Amino acid sequence: MLETRLQEELQQIRRQGLERKITDLHFLDPTQALDREGKKYLVLSSNNYLGLTHAQEVIAASRQAAASFGAGSTGSRLTTGGTFAASDLEKRLARFKHSESALVFNTGYMTNLGVLYGLLRAGDVVFSDELNHASIIDGCRISRCKTVVYKHNDMADLQRLLESEPVAGQRFIVTDGVFSMDGDIADLPTLVKLKERFDACLIVDDAHGVGVIGSDGSGTAAHYGLLGKIDLQIGTLSKALASEGGYVAGKKIIIDYLINRSRPFIFSTALSPAALAAADATLQLLETQPQKYLGVLWENSGLLRRLLSEEGLQIINGVTPIIPVMVGEAELTMKFAAGLREAGILVAGIRPPTVPQGESRLRVTVTAAHSESQLRQAAKVIGSVWRGLQGRC
Repeated sequence: MLETRLQEELQQIRRQGLERKITDLHFLDPTQALDREGKKYLVLSSNNYLGLTHAQEVIAASRQAAASFGAGSTGSRLTTGGTFAASDLEKRLARFKHSESALVFNTGYMTNLGVLYGLLRAGDVVFSDELNHASIIDGCRISRCKTVVYKHNDMADLQRLLESEPVAGQRFIVTDGVFSMDGDIADLPTLVKLKERFDACLIVDDAHGVGVIGSDGSGTAAHYGLLGKIDLQIGTLSKALASEGGYVAGKKIIIDYLINRSRPFIFSTALSPAALAAADATLQLLETQPQKYLGVLWENSGLLRRLLSEEGLQIINGVTPIIPVMVGEAELTMKFAAGLREAGILVAGIRPPTVPQGESRLRVTVTAAHSESQLRQAAKVIGSVWRGLQGRC
């Protein structure tokens, strides 16, 4: 009976053009990859914003950690898996995020679940941006607290809800710093004012902000000059920091509490020393040479945005390396992505439920490792494939 039900649901997903499949890749460097058949692609779908996954310093640190401490952590950090590498990275993350303390989780997704599930209590109310990442949405759900969704980046709507929603416990405001599908930035100055006015706890998921915005690359608070104004900053080690894992940074009392009450942290085997050391090495490069990486990333982002616009494509304006190319229909979006794949360019086609109906798009992402010639050629190919699809419609 179960298999029959699942088969019916899969068939419906396929009819709607929403089926998802895993693509195996062998990355040659931050911008190029091979598939199983040996075809080479230019990758414009990675979150490797600083292009440091293949940096020699990062690889060397990972290898040295594995050689010194072993391949795995062997347990949770509260039992046997508390490696030096984890605590060293947390200290560096706390300094980098201008916070008192930090705590590493296994993934960015798990961090949001662990923080929200760990902190929220009966009577609390969460005010959440409607375009927040799925991990925030799921963290709110499993907390079983009331979640009030406000219109995307609409501070007037958030203020109205803060004024009208009865709250017996603590107010929480939760938002992405840089939104993962639109690439726009949260209105942090107004969020800070509202959190202070309503005595709310402000949580910002900076997964796509670190290594992307702020003069030092530390994210949304630095971008707006509001260091120390966010109660909790959540992030990931798997995007600009070129490794894997997640973290939360904030006041020491909150971090100490999460160590004792966040079940996803308590009951998960810790990250491997190699992954932790790789993230630490990447963070050191960003701290010591921010303009070397950020300057190129910002130049590349601006260049590709301009080139795609000149090709007649509809993009959402912004300054981040996340460039949405709006298509609308899910089926046409996937044809667009497939055409680019055939032409040797990997770009993610984004469909519901990741984005609302009618807002399917290509999510083009730029890194500091892309060359100007790669980006110019990619824009021409993307424009050509799009015009070809339009001609067949």
